[in-house]
Amino acid sequence: MSPAIVGEPCAPSWTESASKLEPYDGPPRNVKYIEDLKFDDSLRPKKYEIQGTHPDSKILILDVSILDSTGKEPYRGDVLIEGERFSAVGTVPNKEELEKNPKVRKFYGRGRTLMSGLGDAHTHFSWNGGDLARLGELGVEEHTLLTARSAQCYLDSGYTMCWGAASAKERLDVVIRNAINAGDIPGPRYLANGKEMARRDGELVPGITAFADGPLEMREVIRHHIAIGVDQVKLSMSGEEITEIRSAQDCYFTDEETAACVDEAHKHGRMVCAHARARDSVRMCVKHGVDVIFHASYIDDEGMAILEKNKHKHVVVPAINWLIGTLEDAAAFGYPKAKAEQVGYKKELDAAILGLREMHRRGIVVLPGGDYGFAWTPHGTYARDLAHFQKLLGFTAHESIIAATAGLAKLFMRENELGQIKPGYYADCIIVDGNPLDDIEILQDHSKLNIILINGRVHKAGRKEYLPPAEVAAKDGNGQVHDVDDKFPEVKKEMQKQY
Repeated sequence: MSPAIVGEPCAPSWTESASKLEPYDGPPRNVKYIEDLKFDDSLRPKKYEIQGTHPDSKILILDVSILDSTGKEPYRGDVLIEGERFSAVGTVPNKEELEKNPKVRKFYGRGRTLMSGLGDAHTHFSWNGGDLARLGELGVEEHTLLTARSAQCYLDSGYTMCWGAASAKERLDVVIRNAINAGDIPGPRYLANGKEMARRDGELVPGITAFADGPLEMREVIRHHIAIGVDQVKLSMSGEEITEIRSAQDCYFTDEETAACVDEAHKHGRMVCAHARARDSVRMCVKHGVDVIFHASYIDDEGMAILEKNKHKHVVVPAINWLIGTLEDAAAFGYPKAKAEQVGYKKELDAAILGLREMHRRGIVVLPGGDYGFAWTPHGTYARDLAHFQKLLGFTAHESIIAATAGLAKLFMRENELGQIKPGYYADCIIVDGNPLDDIEILQDHSKLNIILINGRVHKAGRKEYLPPAEVAAKDGNGQVHDVDDKFPEVKKEMQKQY
């Protein structure tokens, strides 16, 4: 184990400048950051397709404000979806004929925002919103139901891309991914992980961990996970303050172990991600080529310099909502704020915010994904991260949305067909009742996510969405659309359920 940082380390050189968050209101800067990412083509995941969309399906969406995630400002227009993909965006040829065709489904946007489905780069489908330490005891049947429910919750929340960060049982992610792709259950496009791998003196939650010590055993565990079908592998390299025995500033992997893990995974065409809060774990991730660095809270000058030099090969996913939730929301679940501050969460949050602001300034790609599925980071609240990016990290609302759409598509290595509203791209999109560029928090309000589509297929749409404005006005007499569904009110689902 690398030694913990003793006493107060020297403050990074950017501390003072990053503490003053300079306002910015220009074009989204991270469009170029994302475009400049160049993952090795050998790491391209399998191209999964979601079954169940009829090739002759046609959906015409009229009069929407199109937020296309290219960096352009929203513009008014129409959209045509044929089969699984957008075939026309902005201007739809032969629109009048399509409007008259009874075989074409029509949605009336009335100026609402149409945008790409969102993405989460740190997803735990199999977390239960409760006691993670007992997940290992949960029967596989109940655990499979829980995991499928989480997958649907992501889609209900407007999320159409999720990148697995670890599974509580080794095949849960894989099985749910396959079921989504087969069209058997609703859920987002998904890249699956297995159990996170830790040394026997460095695990965070024993019951959901794959143990390995030394380069040879770690290679064996990685080969095993690849054999059962994972798309990426997870290393648990540093501690977590809530354990009270493993500090977030401790690194438990050696250089030799990290190098062996990356070599083995990359040799088999799999990306590597790592729980890396500690200074030394971040340095090792960059030095040895870990593709996705989770947290990076205690990055220092040396780590920042080498990360900036190699920013075309790495993304950082801070899961900032976990730190905020542990400080602000955990008291209701028996973990008082005073305790969270005592063990170090306030210190870590402050350090992380400054480091992430500096990463954004230097053009390092930072993506949202907030470690959801704990009691105080419940499923269904995923869009909190986008607000944190804007309020705390110096992103504009537009940059937050681009990170969650085009940024996730780049992580999937499918930026040519996912994450943007363009002809030829998969029709994964949401229609929002409002403008998220004016109020990013609107994306946390499920009642404002009026229509959700994935793969050109309707996941959510109320009855009023199929009615032309004139017919709606005739039904209620005043042009208001909010009363049309009163006879058939929506059944609100719990976001989490204990098994």
